[in-house]
Amino acid sequence: MTIAATPPTAATAPTVPTTRTGVTETHDRISATPAANPERSDRISAAPAAVPQTPTDASAAPRPRFGSTLTDSQRMVAGTIVALAVLLAGIGLYLSFEHVAAFAHDRLGFLTLAKAQLFTVGVDVGILVLIAIDLLMEWLSRPIRWGRLPVWLLTGATIVLNAASAAPEDGAWTVTDYVATFAHGVVPLLFITVVEIGRSAIHRAVRPHVQVTAKVPLSRWLLAPGPTFAMWRRMKLWALDTYDAAVDLHKRHTVYRVMLKREYGSVRNAPADAKLPLLMAAYGLSVEEALALPLEAEKRAQALRDAEEDARAAEAERDAERAKKAEIAAIRRAGEIRAAEAEVAATTSSAEVLAAAQLAAAERAANAETEAIESAGIAEAKAREAAAALRAAEDRKRAAEIDQDAAETERTAAETRARAAEAEAREEAARAATERARLEAVEAERRAAETAQAAAEARARAAEAERRAVEAEDVARLSPKERTQRKVARMILAAGGQPEHLPISDVAEAFGVSVSTASEYRAAATQLLAEGYRPEGT
Repeated sequence: MTIAATPPTAATAPTVPTTRTGVTETHDRISATPAANPERSDRISAAPAAVPQTPTDASAAPRPRFGSTLTDSQRMVAGTIVALAVLLAGIGLYLSFEHVAAFAHDRLGFLTLAKAQLFTVGVDVGILVLIAIDLLMEWLSRPIRWGRLPVWLLTGATIVLNAASAAPEDGAWTVTDYVATFAHGVVPLLFITVVEIGRSAIHRAVRPHVQVTAKVPLSRWLLAPGPTFAMWRRMKLWALDTYDAAVDLHKRHTVYRVMLKREYGSVRNAPADAKLPLLMAAYGLSVEEALALPLEAEKRAQALRDAEEDARAAEAERDAERAKKAEIAAIRRAGEIRAAEAEVAATTSSAEVLAAAQLAAAERAANAETEAIESAGIAEAKAREAAAALRAAEDRKRAAEIDQDAAETERTAAETRARAAEAEAREEAARAATERARLEAVEAERRAAETAQAAAEARARAAEAERRAVEAEDVARLSPKERTQRKVARMILAAGGQPEHLPISDVAEAFGVSVSTASEYRAAATQLLAEGYRPEGT
């Protein structure tokens, strides 16, 4: 039997071997819930952590002018609020100036009242300058995050100084003194509150496209700080989009852990592949994504092996083709060599016969002339002529030998040209074979992708049908035996609809029962099919 879960975003469903059946239904129930964040499925095959999609940069598209979308009434209200805020700032500066200057001169050691007043003005003006810079940068969509910290610190210092100026000097506090110190700090606190609200309003007006970061509710931090920290850490590390997605992922892993304990007694006793979702939870993977990892790795290894076999077959085919072409070229080259040899032999034989004939004729002429002419002078002249003819014949014989050498040289050149032509033919064949192998590899990859997609769709349909059948059985509250009989019926349907196509040994192995019990299950399932049982979606 297998533990199977079909991730909604993975290409194929994982299969984890085990020998028991309790976890199968649990996994089917888990896979029935839609994935909280299907966009993260791309991280299975690439293994790097996913990068969340960031909103479009403000500079990439023109922004509307600040306040251009407000109506006349809204502009009037906004102008009134700004005027009242400026008035509130003036009131706060006036009150702070009076109280803080006197307190600084009397109790903080400033020697003159003018220096105390200058100190007060410096603090208040510094606060206004920092607030103006912060609001301006927020308006320009270039906020300075740490710039708010000195504003809060200086405003807190002003509140403390104002409150301290109302403290009694003798140390005896009354209710009125507490109320007075609180009243002295109300206006600065109110002013900084207005500034923060205004800053948030500007932020939302000039950057409406910025998405709000997913936050964990405070109540969860208080009720379960440890698990909440782990979930928050996973959200930040692996870019979970929403709090609901993180809660759903945490819930799935928790349910999966409980089901493993229920099936195997403890998580430690579970198979390694079944424990993958718990090991990969720290990396932001869902149960379905983690269970898909072994099958994805096996698919990649099988694809690599198939590619190697294809490469070896292509290389063998290229070697055979090269051998055939080499044999053909050798036959052609041998024919050319034999033709050149025959031509040289014919030329040489003709020259030798001609030289021999001329030499014999010269000898006969010399003998005849010697016998006919008795004069010594004439005989000597005839002898010189015969010798000259003989030398001419010898010269023609040497010329024939030279022609034979030339023919041999031409034959060697012909062999060289033949070898060059053969090399060019091999190169052209190699290029053609390389291109053909590349095209065949592309086609093989395409067919493999189509086959994998079809298999994944088929497994997804089967898993969905199985899930609906299990849900229907849950609603009907069937007994375990009835569930088993219906599952065997679905196995028969998957095997083609004929009971004899489903071996009893497969049923016994799937449910861990004896052959006789498996035979009873198949007979009961056959009866169910005969009565018209069909799972939903089949």
